[in-house]
Amino acid sequence: MKNRFICAEEVAQELSVSKPYAYKLIRQLNEELKEKGFITISGRVNRQYFYERLYGAGKEDE
Repeated sequence: MKNRFICAEEVAQELSVSKPYAYKLIRQLNEELKEKGFITISGRVNRQYFYERLYGAGKEDE
């Protein structure tokens, strides 16, 4: 089973951005999830939510 969370290194690779910027995006997405009442993990974000917010897709396209 694939990891349900995406880390900053993967975000940086996926979007071709720096790791510090990837961490900034993760913090922003985690804040959105916290406002919705979800528990978050620092430095990681739910993979499905990441793809949904960035690409408008519910699942990763492989």
